[in-house]
Amino acid sequence: MHPDQRYIVALLNNDTAVVAEIYERFVPEIKRLVMNNSGDAEDARDIFQEALLAIAQRAGRGDFELTCPFGAYLFLICRSKWLNKLKKRKNRRVTLTTFEGYNVGEHEDAFQAAQKLLGEQQKQKLFEEKFETLGERCRQLLRLSWSGVSMEEVAQSMSVTYGYARKKKSECIARLMELIRNAPEFKFLKQQ
Repeated sequence: MHPDQRYIVALLNNDTAVVAEIYERFVPEIKRLVMNNSGDAEDARDIFQEALLAIAQRAGRGDFELTCPFGAYLFLICRSKWLNKLKKRKNRRVTLTTFEGYNVGEHEDAFQAAQKLLGEQQKQKLFEEKFETLGERCRQLLRLSWSGVSMEEVAQSMSVTYGYARKKKSECIARLMELIRNAPEFKFLKQQ
C-alpha cells in the first residue's frame, strides 16, 4: 500500500485536518495547471473539487488501493477533467456580433495549447486502457519500475531474480507498445 493512501482514507472519513492538508499541498499545482491552460482561479477550484469527489466516489466503492503518489493521481484526474471541460468549451458555438477590439492572434496560442493538451489526454487514455489489459504481474512490475525503485528492489519485492525482472520488464513494455500500436485510434493520435 502506498503511504499516500492516508489521503484516500481521510477523504472517505471526512478527516478535516488531512483534507485541509490536501488543499494546502495540492491546490497550487492544480491552479497553475488550469490557469496556464485558458482557465481562471474559479475553474481551478471547481476542477479540484470535482476531482476530490471523483476520487472519494471511486474509493467508496471499496477495494481501492493507491499505487502511486496521491499528488500524481490527483493531477492526472484534474488534468483529464480540465481537458474535458476545454473540449466542451471548444465545441460550443459562439456568435460574435462585432469584431471590434477582438484580436484573433491573442487567443490562437491558447487554442493551440488546448488542442495539444487534448491530444496528450487522448494519448494518456489510450495508454491507460492498454496498460490495464496487461496481466497483473506485468502491471505490477511496470508500476514498480516506473516508481523510481531500482530493478534490484523490483526483483526482490516480486520474489524473482534480477535477470528475470529485467527480461520480463522488456517483454511487458513490448507487449504494451504492440497493444497501443494496434489500436485503431493510434494512427490518428500519432498525427497530432
